[in-house]
Amino acid sequence: MTVSSPGSGTGPGTAPRRVVAVIPARGGSKGVPAKNLATVGGEPLVSRAVRECRAARLVTDVIVSTDDFGIAAAARAAGAQTVERPADIAGDTATSEAAVQHAVDTCESRSGRPVDVVLLVQCTSPFLTREDVEGVAAAVVESGADSALTVAPFHGFVWRDAADGDSAPGDSAAGVNHDKAYRPRRQDRPQDLLETGAAYAMDAAGFRKAGHRFFGRTELVRTDPARVLEVDDPHDLARARALAPLLDPVRTGGLPAREDVDAVVLDFDGTQTDDRVLIDSDGRELVAVHRGDGLGIAALRRDGLELLILSTEVNPVVAARAHKLKIPVLHGIDRKDLALKQWCEERGIAPERVLYAGNDVNDLPCFHLVGWPVAVAGAHDVVREAARAVTSTAGGAGAIREIASWLLGPSLQSSPSPQPL
Repeated sequence: MTVSSPGSGTGPGTAPRRVVAVIPARGGSKGVPAKNLATVGGEPLVSRAVRECRAARLVTDVIVSTDDFGIAAAARAAGAQTVERPADIAGDTATSEAAVQHAVDTCESRSGRPVDVVLLVQCTSPFLTREDVEGVAAAVVESGADSALTVAPFHGFVWRDAADGDSAPGDSAAGVNHDKAYRPRRQDRPQDLLETGAAYAMDAAGFRKAGHRFFGRTELVRTDPARVLEVDDPHDLARARALAPLLDPVRTGGLPAREDVDAVVLDFDGTQTDDRVLIDSDGRELVAVHRGDGLGIAALRRDGLELLILSTEVNPVVAARAHKLKIPVLHGIDRKDLALKQWCEERGIAPERVLYAGNDVNDLPCFHLVGWPVAVAGAHDVVREAARAVTSTAGGAGAIREIASWLLGPSLQSSPSPQPL
């Protein structure tokens, strides 16, 4: 006896349903140029969407529909198939439905197999999750809905200006989801739901017949309202980058890019050194540092990043190293997080755009303050767990050079052998 796979939505003896997620991603964007390649959390928007779709339980194929070579390359690198979108459905007035239908037709033509369920997934929703994708897919595949969309609970009072024609004569504004003469408590009002714009699912045959994404029985799939954000203009993109450290899962594998970081702050012992100290007969301390780290720091400085060494130690070695690297130092600091916060305020730097590299538990308060906490290989276990990224290179062996290569590109990825200065 043949048994259908769990969640396939098919009967015994039949193949699982083909569920294709289509991500429309045009190259042209007036609000944010090259928007779909803009990075959030160190990853292009299109790559983030591909990653979540590929991780969704019911999705069998992920296709990016685009007219842009760069977007296509990023999509393929993330593991998606690509469909070249014709010019007549790639302009500003083209609908997402047209792109989805073209992608489905192309997919079926290439494979000779029909598509059963099609998803429309918007990469301009940077905090889309695999659970969102699974939710809309399951609504159609497993619950029998004809169409589905992600929504979020919404408790606000909506108003409309008199210019839109819905106000009473002589009035300047009207309530849309409420009577302005009666203001019930939130718990006494019907629950309003906001369409998030992130993910939709449709029965493929029904979609082809209807020509739009909402038809038949439409199921609402609730998602976290804190994650609802659509990138339409530069302010939205800035908000997404600021929120990424809070909303992205820790250590998803994404690394910071230059666009995500305005400042790099470095611990010293165990981060720029191997955490050992040599003491001579006069009590003077000596440490070994890595020349590659010096090259990386110099490159970061030339690129315009704000730099700082922050250390609890009162040690001439720390000051001497900072002087050689030509970057400021704050050492002998009891509360590194307070010193870092003040430093950011004085320079007008948002903490969420700071990369802080450390290795031990006294770095944790700074980790909780910044957007990009980075642990070096060999760091304390709790520090590694709290980090958003971990270097493959240990402190004192080129870890800072590795971080510089994340931000500035592969030309900095090769490191010379350690040499004490």
